[in-house]
Amino acid sequence: MATTAAVAVRSENANWFVRVARLIPGILLLAAIGIVGKWLEQSINGYTKAHHIVFPNIEYVLWAIVIGLAIGNLVKVPAIFQPGIDTYEFWLKAGIVLLGSRFVLADILKLGGISLLLVFIEIGGSLLLMTALGRAFGLRPKLINLLAIGSAVCGVSAIIAAKGAIDADDEDSSFAIAAILALGAISLLVFPLVGHAIHLSDHGYGLWAGLAVDNTAEASAAGALFSDAAGKVAVLTKTCRNALIGFVVLGYAIYWTRKGQAGAIGNKAAFLWQKFPKFVLGFLVISAAVSLGFFSKGQVTDLANLSRWAFLLTFAGVGLRTNFRALSKQGLKPFAVGVMGEVLIAVLTLGLVVGANRIWTL
Repeated sequence: MATTAAVAVRSENANWFVRVARLIPGILLLAAIGIVGKWLEQSINGYTKAHHIVFPNIEYVLWAIVIGLAIGNLVKVPAIFQPGIDTYEFWLKAGIVLLGSRFVLADILKLGGISLLLVFIEIGGSLLLMTALGRAFGLRPKLINLLAIGSAVCGVSAIIAAKGAIDADDEDSSFAIAAILALGAISLLVFPLVGHAIHLSDHGYGLWAGLAVDNTAEASAAGALFSDAAGKVAVLTKTCRNALIGFVVLGYAIYWTRKGQAGAIGNKAAFLWQKFPKFVLGFLVISAAVSLGFFSKGQVTDLANLSRWAFLLTFAGVGLRTNFRALSKQGLKPFAVGVMGEVLIAVLTLGLVVGANRIWTL
């Protein structure tokens, strides 16, 4: 019996080693892209300053995404890299948890009640708007729900969470994910240009990016492309949206269960905990620990640097995973609904942010 147990342990250890080893090539590719992006930022900045050339600062965030996009769309990436590339969402969540080191609790409170109110308005408005557009274009009901949930809460993660909860088809979820991914990539180019053109403040722009950009990775990148301060506000705002995913998905799950088209829900509290993004709690724990002085100044700096490295891998992965040829094959109607809905949501949330800023000075 002991020998059998020992063999089982060795077998499990060997399997664990194989699983980890499969991730290494892709993670190294993410790191290489991120390092090249950082090198390009520093090299171009150094050259333009040395030669007194006026040139906008293009941060490593954009370079990492652009390099990833170029590789992902111009080269067939070998399958050996795919498992490691797929870890980019893990690095995103790790980066957000570590980003808590850059926020003391007072910073979180600075987001303010008005900003939190705008989060609820965005979620409710997005759900209603996407539902109305989806019905107008004659999309399938569950596809409409997935697009609405993805645009209202947290993009791909929300769609994946909702797919199982409402028993949506794989085709519907792939349509919704494709639309969200394509529009997220476009937002990285458009949002910073609009923000600078209308002279938004760091807080105002970060709030807008956190409200209007669906995927957490793209929202973080869009904020960072404007400024470091805007990036922090974007992440914080987006984290507030993410925290509500369980409640939104639960509501839709109950609706489809009552129609007899989804599995029964047992313990609602357990369901909410299952869907709740745990990295939000990690972010708050790290932030509280920093606020209470559990970390020295040097340790806080180290945690913040680790967060930047995690985001470096994340943004490289965003570029590599965005394949425009594959996205274009998903169909026109979901994209039409997605484009119209996202543009309207971006315009409406921008109007809310600008209006709130004029009244309350956010």
